[in-house]
Amino acid sequence: MQDNEQELQETEGGGTEQSADTEKTTIEESPISEPSASDTAVQDKDEEETKVTPDSEAKEEPVTSKSEEDDKVIEEIEESNAEDAEDVENEKRHHIPFLDYHSMSMENLVGELQRLVKNEKVQAISKHVSSIKYEFDQKFQEFIEQKKEEFVANGGNEIDFRYNSVAKRQFNEVFSEFREKRDQYYKNLEQTLKSNLQRRLEIIEELKSLVNVEEDINTTYKNFKDLQENWRNAGPVPRNSYNDVWRTYHHHMEIFYDFLHLNRELRDLDFKHNLEEKLKLVEKAEALANEPDLGKAFRELQTLHKIWKEDIGPVAKEQREEVWGRFSQATKAMHQRRQEHYGELEKVYEKNLEKKQEIIASITEIANNVTHNHRALQQQIKEIEALRDSFFKAGKVPQKVNEQTWSAFKEAVRTFNRNKNAFYKSQKKEQLENLEKKRALLGLALALKDSDDREMATPEMKRIQSEWKKIGHVPRKYSDKIWNEFKDACNHYFNRLHAEKNESQKEEFENYNKKNACLDRLKAFQLTGDNEKDLETLKAFIAEWKSHGRIPYNKKHINGKFNKIVDALFRKLGVSKHESELLRYGDKMQELVKSDDDRAISNERTFIRRKIDESKSEIRQLENNLQFFSNASEDSPLVKDVIKNIDQHKAALETWQAKLKKLNILKHNRNKEAEAADAESSSEEE
Repeated sequence: MQDNEQELQETEGGGTEQSADTEKTTIEESPISEPSASDTAVQDKDEEETKVTPDSEAKEEPVTSKSEEDDKVIEEIEESNAEDAEDVENEKRHHIPFLDYHSMSMENLVGELQRLVKNEKVQAISKHVSSIKYEFDQKFQEFIEQKKEEFVANGGNEIDFRYNSVAKRQFNEVFSEFREKRDQYYKNLEQTLKSNLQRRLEIIEELKSLVNVEEDINTTYKNFKDLQENWRNAGPVPRNSYNDVWRTYHHHMEIFYDFLHLNRELRDLDFKHNLEEKLKLVEKAEALANEPDLGKAFRELQTLHKIWKEDIGPVAKEQREEVWGRFSQATKAMHQRRQEHYGELEKVYEKNLEKKQEIIASITEIANNVTHNHRALQQQIKEIEALRDSFFKAGKVPQKVNEQTWSAFKEAVRTFNRNKNAFYKSQKKEQLENLEKKRALLGLALALKDSDDREMATPEMKRIQSEWKKIGHVPRKYSDKIWNEFKDACNHYFNRLHAEKNESQKEEFENYNKKNACLDRLKAFQLTGDNEKDLETLKAFIAEWKSHGRIPYNKKHINGKFNKIVDALFRKLGVSKHESELLRYGDKMQELVKSDDDRAISNERTFIRRKIDESKSEIRQLENNLQFFSNASEDSPLVKDVIKNIDQHKAALETWQAKLKKLNILKHNRNKEAEAADAESSSEEE
């Protein structure tokens, strides 16, 4: 390749004096699409652009440019045509749309890359792939930084951070496939392009030699036409040699046409034909001003420039400037349209910038005011996600502030994530403390689940259930397991309790039926007149009644009926209510003795003491109330009612005190029995 390029330079050097001066310029943008940040930020090595010079038409038909900017569109066309000339498949890139890659998620970018690599020619999608890679890398970097911050916030060491991203792995696989296809394509193309370049250089040499051959002019002209045909069929050359080799070719064509002054008829015939063809191109170029599709118009203009350069030869000198001026003016008009179009786009980008700045400000506001409530924070997370989506869908911003805007966006999101992670780090500590509390309650539930002490276990199980509800969240990986264990323990206990309760209810209904029968017999009982005998009969009724045990709660009214009849019979026998109460209590004392349950006796003493305290409190209150009636007569109904209540409470107090006395005697006797048993046990041991 280097030898060919050196030979090409030497060939060009031979005709410099006869060529018009032309200013060399550098290609800055692709003529196909509006330049974006992603197009310029990530450049593939095979897409680097080179400096070119306009073709020989620009030399033979010099253009008086107002400024370098006016000629920029021609430079873009030249470079794009050079790229297309390398391989006809390159032209397909004009028709593959650039999607809004900025608004796509990482998963969607992977999908779009897969579609392009699978369905399109590799040489036609380089810019698309570069844009996709740029956007994917930006999003993945933001994603991985967020995951790293979460890892560190949860107590991890940054050096130990690893994250396996399925999207990243898939992207790398597809991108590697693209690179392999691209490298293989250019490897295969390289030899063909070198060979074609060598063949074109040889044609140029043959063209140069025509002016030095002494033969019939018609034969020379025929050989010239054959060389033109061979040139057309010589195939593509490397893009960095395209413009130079065509310029050299046209240069030596001009020399040959000058040589044809010996036969003006043949030369003028060619000039006439070339003029007609170029005028057609000029008319088509001028008509493009009415094409509403700017992209389509520009691509058509590229094609016209290619035909002008590759397919049509020079025209007469006196017409060259005029025809080229018209063609150049149509090209500049297109350039003006594009500039206006990009100006409008720039206004849109400025509005997009305002939207994105507002979104960044909203994210920053939330980031600086992260809530300390889990539910509210979850809502803030949803708001941040919605703002992120809005940011990506807001469209492009001016290229000069693209990186700055992206950095501000990332920093705002990272600030939110850091503050969010700090909150959850503190939450994690609290959740671990909650976990220990729930484990303690779980231990109690497990210890009680098989207990037969219903009076103790049932309220305790209800208490720990209530405590459980008051404890906050525990780490998610433990929550289901510890909850299921606690629930199973509670269910186990209460299922046993309900099963026993259902069984006991059958017994309670049986007791109710027995008490109902006892009540019927009590109703039919008549006093005999023998008080002692009748008193024993009533005691027997009371003992039988108590022996039947518990009855259903909704049937307890039967106890009131029984007590009412018994009290009436006691009154007929001359037994006071106080005495009847003590008689009935004597039966309960016997039950306590039979049960031999110290705890039951202790509970009974506590209950009686509370009743005594309540009676004394009521008496004091009523006696205090009497002081407000110092001027009232004792015959006052209100005073009488208070005195009556005081007497009733005093009677009740007397009864409760008598019961406590009996209970104290019982306890004293049990203590003496216990001491005697201990003394007997000690003597046996001796």
